[in-house]
Parts: sequence; C-alpha cells; structure tokens
Amino acid sequence: MSLREHALSLFRGALGTVRPAPMLRRALKLQGEGSPQLLVKGQAFPLKRDHLYLVGFGKAVLGMAAAAEEILGEHLTRGIINVPLGIQESLQRAGMQEMLLKPHSRIQVIEGAKNNLPDAEALKGAVAIQELAEGLTADDLLLVLISGGGSALLPAPIPPILLEEKEKLTKLLASRGAAIQELNIVRKTLSVLKGGGLAQLAHPARVVSLILSDVIGDPLDIIASGPTAPSSHSVQDCLQILTKYNLLHSLPKSVEMVLSSSPTKPTAPENYSHVSNIILGSNRLALEEARCQAEGLGYAALVLSAAVQGEVGHVATLYCQLIQLLCLGFSSLAEGPLGDELRGNLLQLAAELQIPGLHLEEFLQALRGLGPDRPVCILAGGETTVQLQGTGKGGRNQELALRVGLGLHRAQATGASSPQGRCEILFLSGGTDGQDGPTEAAGAFCSPGLVAEALQEGLDVEAFLKNNDSYTFFSQFQGGHHLLVTGLTGTNVMDIQAILIRATERS
Repeated sequence: MSLREHALSLFRGALGTVRPAPMLRRALKLQGEGSPQLLVKGQAFPLKRDHLYLVGFGKAVLGMAAAAEEILGEHLTRGIINVPLGIQESLQRAGMQEMLLKPHSRIQVIEGAKNNLPDAEALKGAVAIQELAEGLTADDLLLVLISGGGSALLPAPIPPILLEEKEKLTKLLASRGAAIQELNIVRKTLSVLKGGGLAQLAHPARVVSLILSDVIGDPLDIIASGPTAPSSHSVQDCLQILTKYNLLHSLPKSVEMVLSSSPTKPTAPENYSHVSNIILGSNRLALEEARCQAEGLGYAALVLSAAVQGEVGHVATLYCQLIQLLCLGFSSLAEGPLGDELRGNLLQLAAELQIPGLHLEEFLQALRGLGPDRPVCILAGGETTVQLQGTGKGGRNQELALRVGLGLHRAQATGASSPQGRCEILFLSGGTDGQDGPTEAAGAFCSPGLVAEALQEGLDVEAFLKNNDSYTFFSQFQGGHHLLVTGLTGTNVMDIQAILIRATERS
C-alpha cells in the first residue's frame, strides 16, 4: 500500500471511532425491564416510566439522537433537537440513513443557525428546549446531547435583550479585537441557557449530558458555551471586558438592565449535584484509534499532542522540522550537529506555540529510541488559526498541508535536509467534520516533491498562500489528487494530522 492509502485508512479509522452512532452504542445501554436503568459509561441512572426526555444541539447531534432513540425505544417520552440548517437533506443526499431519525420519531427536529450564526430559527428551537426543561420534575431524567456548533444553536438572550442586540454587541467586541474566550464570557452572561443555565432550569430533574468535544482540552464550560456545566465567570468578568473595549457606556438599555440585576457571583458548583457531564468523544479518542491502526500496519506510532494550536505558519514549521529530524534518523545522522540544531529549533518553537500538554523533550527522547528500519507514524490533533490576508478559497487544513509542502521544498533546496532523499514522506491534515473552510474538501495531502512538481506545471505556491487560496491550488494541481475529500461525516472533534515516513527501497 502507498503512504497515501495508509494515511487515508488512519484518518477514516479515527473518524469511525467518533461517529455518533457507534460512539453512543458503546456508551449508552438500557438495562432491566420492570425498573429499568440507563447505563452511561458504567454509571447507572434509574428510570421511571414516561419520565425520560431528550434535548440536543450541535453539528453532530442528529446522528447522536438517531442512535439514542434506537437504544431508548419506548422509554423515551419526548425530545427536541436543534441542528444546523439543511443537515437532514445533506445526510439524506449522502446516503447516511443511520444518522437520520426514523418516521414517527418522538424527537422534534428544528434546523437553524445558517452559516453557524444564531438566527430566528435557532432561537425558536432554544425556546422550545427551555420550555421543556422548565416543565420537568424530580421524577424526570433529561438526556442532553451536545456537540460542537451547539453555541450558535442555543441562543436565548435574557429578556428583555433581543437576539439582534446581543449579536450586535458580540460583533462590536470582535471588531475591537476581543478574543474568543472574552466573547464567550459576554455571551454566557447574557444568556438564559448557556453557562449552566439549562441545567439550572431543569432542576430538580436528573440531567445527564453526553458531550462530543470540539474544543482543545475538553473544558466542559466552553464546549457549546457550557449549558450544563458551572460557569467559572461572573457578571464582574463581563463588565471588565466591556470596560476594556470601551463599550460600557454605549450598551443597549436592555443589556444594562440585565447586567445590573444579574448575580455578582457564578452559581456554586454544589448546585450542580443533579448533573452528570460525560465526554463521549474527543480528538484524543480519535488519535488513539489512529495510533492502534498505524501499529497494525507496521508503523512505530507516536501521538505528538491532541491540543496543537497556533498560527498555521508556525505549526507548519514545527512539522517540517520534525520531519527533517525523522529523516536524519533514517540516515543514522540524528545524533550529529544537524540533529542537535533541529532539536533546539523544535524546543524553541514548542515554547513559543505553548501547546497544552505537549512534553516535547520526552517526545524527542521517544523518537531517539526508534530504529532506522521501521516506518514511523506521528499523529497530532487540535485546531490551527489562519490570519486572513487574501481573498482566496481554502481552509486551515489545506493551508497547513501546503505550507508544510513549501517548507520541505525549501529545506531540500538549501541542502539543510539532504537525508529527505532517503525517505518516502507524506503529510496529511484533515477536519473531522469533512469540511475545511467553505470547500467540499476536508483537508489535503502533501509530500516533499509537491512544490517542485507544481512549479513545473506553472503553479506558484507562494502566490496561492499569500492569497489564502490553498483550495484553488490543490484543485488545479494534478487534478485535485492531493485533496482529502470525505463528504459530510456527521461528527466533529477538530482536526487530525499524520506524518508517515519510511525508508525508500534501495536497489
């Protein structure tokens, strides 16, 4: 098999383990007839007849709900889920029937949040979920399904704030340079359901949240803005942010009213004793599956990190230097001055990127222990950021792959990594939701020869990168052969990268 086929197989294996249906079936079981219990990852929750409800919101929730209803059967009383606009039609078209609810389902589906932005339809769904939660009693159990994209699908501003007023305020903050964490604190403070609001409204019912994480580190209060997790922020934090961006004295009257009457401290964690938040799927889980599959294919496989983040150019440099170091290992030159230089560069880069949980020195030590004869697979996951400077079409994964290709080409051209010639190298970066930016591609593959071959075809890689136009490049280069196209996957646990290296066969 080619390295490309191996990489594709690993990516699909990683996806398979975080697809909603198999993930739910592994975690959720119904046990007993007379007095049934819901088993969630080994935890038991007693059920009373006609007292089991379900709500959900997020990009992967339709598939999660379909699997949950299949497991729960007649025990499910009623459900409401808020999912992205057009998802049912897209899944139908893709032939993914297992992700769709059956006819006569007890779960109502509301589609909204066009372009992943809160809108009137998403608000309608959020209000329906709020009303269901408010009507629950101590006999009830509420199963909450949460995945990435859930924040835009659960807009419920605290009255009298209007959705347009809240959106205008968050856009204004963003335009003044507020970080995503700051935007989320303001959103949560002005929301009925976010920041633990849904869990509080559902009290005294038992609340069990099943969560598919699309956030680095899986923080419960950040995924979909934490509707069932205690918020670690207060109204004071919100006021500080509004002061920082000079917006405190130009707020709509409704926002002023809500902030002045909000409690100054977050709800105490002990007030969440009726809630169980359970992470079902994450980038880490997907990478672990890919690692097992890589070992099955004969690779020495290591996971670099499930939390790779930072500007795409810096992350590409990290991967390029790592590839060069691996190639030196195949040439038995890793312990020389060039190997020392690359290790120093990598440690400096890692310190600048501040990737959570990355212990690079330990990782490099593990690399030293690998023999030169066995092919190597390095896996990583997370989410990079792209500074948009051009008007092209692409996504962070395609741009990362193209930048890695350019970095390897430059290293070869300067002679800094002559051992590349003794290795067969492939780099893959792909989004687990099957979409990379506004394109039908999930990501792209690259190899050291990509840029030289593109130049022969008259394609200037640097010009495409300057215009953030990686998709157009990959579409034009070798008939789109280097694009990773999976179609809609119905799941989302951020991105996955794979570096595959093996020695070239010597004649």
